Amino acid sequence: MLRIRQNGPFQYGYNPITTIDETEDNTMMDFGILRLAKNQVECLVETDKESALLLIQGEVTLHWAGREITIKRSSCFDDNPWVLHLPKNVAVQVAGIAVDSELSITKTTNDRVFEAKLYTPAECQSEERGKGTLKEASTRIVRTVFDYSNAPYSNLVVGEVIDFPGKWSSYPPHYHPQPEIYFYKFYPEQGYGFCELGEDVVKIRHNDTTKILNNATHPQTTAPGYAMYYIWLIRHIDGNPYKSPEYPVFEPRHLWVNGKNAKIWPDK
Repeated sequence: MLRIRQNGPFQYGYNPITTIDETEDNTMMDFGILRLAKNQVECLVETDKESALLLIQGEVTLHWAGREITIKRSSCFDDNPWVLHLPKNVAVQVAGIAVDSELSITKTTNDRVFEAKLYTPAECQSEERGKGTLKEASTRIVRTVFDYSNAPYSNLVVGEVIDFPGKWSSYPPHYHPQPEIYFYKFYPEQGYGFCELGEDVVKIRHNDTTKILNNATHPQTTAPGYAMYYIWLIRHIDGNPYKSPEYPVFEPRHLWVNGKNAKIWPDK
């Protein structure tokens, strides 16, 4: 199942969405949502996996490796993320401070030993892609927290995208062999959008997840009136990491649209 529908809000506690041992459509990642009520505490530790905890919204206190910090995020649409990146065998305690908080948790196998790192909103690379082309039809905000360029020891890439209402992202169509996960939010929450998966298209709603596998192209679009947010998570393949300039690979026939002077109908 490449689209995983979430009907209604998540339960308090950890809500698994994908697992690393799935027999079909395996992304090589554990992925889920941790929902915390005020004063709720969860303890996490993995003996053979690295972990990335991304605060979607709310306020929590994190305790790990002798450190403690309280982090807050009012809106995943408006604010850059906090992300705690942990190697195997490093425990973290997450305590809810706000009435309701949500974090995504992504895990994958990694034998490398590295220093745990908390990525702050100021460290997040945020850029407005697509601006000045295609009559702004694919202008979007892309946030990259860490990838091969700043965390080559990791087996993960972690980022976010904000789609403006009625516009496209992950465009022009591109693909890569490394598995990827998208997790979505909409504003307002009754919104919807569409995800291309190669020759197929799936309708996506608030809190849905899609798996992107087997070199499928995966541009996205959101309905007019609704902003779309998604977390994007890529798992490096051993010996073939997701890194520039090799990836992503763009469909050549659509690359012309990136030109600053490309003539788009009705101008053409």
